[in-house]
Amino acid sequence: MFVFTIRRILQTIPVLFGVSILVFLMMHLVPGDPAQVIAGEAASPQTIEQIRERLGLNDPLPMQYLNFIMNALQGDLGTSIRSGQPVSEEVFSRFWVTMELAFYSMILSAFIGLIAGIISAVRHYTIIDVVVMIIALFGLSMPNFWLGLMLMQFFSINLEILPVSGWGTPEQIILPVIALGTAGAAIIARMTRSSMLEVIGQDYIRTARAKGVKERFVIYKHALKNAMIPVVTVIGLEFGTLLTGAVLTETVFSINGLGRFVVESIRARDFPAVQGSVLVIALVFILVNLIVDLSYRFLNKRIDLN
Repeated sequence: MFVFTIRRILQTIPVLFGVSILVFLMMHLVPGDPAQVIAGEAASPQTIEQIRERLGLNDPLPMQYLNFIMNALQGDLGTSIRSGQPVSEEVFSRFWVTMELAFYSMILSAFIGLIAGIISAVRHYTIIDVVVMIIALFGLSMPNFWLGLMLMQFFSINLEILPVSGWGTPEQIILPVIALGTAGAAIIARMTRSSMLEVIGQDYIRTARAKGVKERFVIYKHALKNAMIPVVTVIGLEFGTLLTGAVLTETVFSINGLGRFVVESIRARDFPAVQGSVLVIALVFILVNLIVDLSYRFLNKRIDLN
């Protein structure tokens, strides 16, 4: 497992380089001039040119990218064009808010998805199975920003029992987590059902039942553990989806997280802020995938990660 872990960590290096190149090129293809944004519409061409020179925007693109990478390797993500503050400080001051939002949403998604998927698999081809899958399809079809607006309308405006925006208190956490975690719960439920149905049909499950083992032990001790490998994979992928989905959710609920910071930085053409934020998100996503891969060994001892 140690060799596998080191190999996977080394494999993250080209992935991060690829992400950085892609984001760097995409930001430079977006119309608009950040120097113009900083200087204002009424600024003279000389002022704009001075700002471009100060920011290094007149350098060739390969040189700009090389400077960014060399600084990033030293832990320096650059200086925000919009605020003038170090990007690393701007990013990490909001990073834990987004991580909390994604983490709570992931717990909600996994909890609801696993329970719904198990019930649907155990009661397959019954009315309960049909109802659960219809609800899952409905949850999968709803964009998180639309669901967030509907939740705000009902619970915050109509009932006035939950705050309409913000983050920090338990009341402020509820609506954003539900809005962000619903689609993930639907995906996990469908995958859990499919995986459980495949495992339940195996010979060793029929043997356990024939020996008189109680049904709950058959389901939760024998079937669920072996059905969890594809489910864990989906949960890991969903965590990355939640990090990207937090962009819209944080904007809808006015949460001062990393996702909202990325949106504001894109609007302001703040190259260093966007590049630094995306690199941090990509690194977290890679680490989550590594944890998922390592968890396979604990779920099934027969899997050889080396």
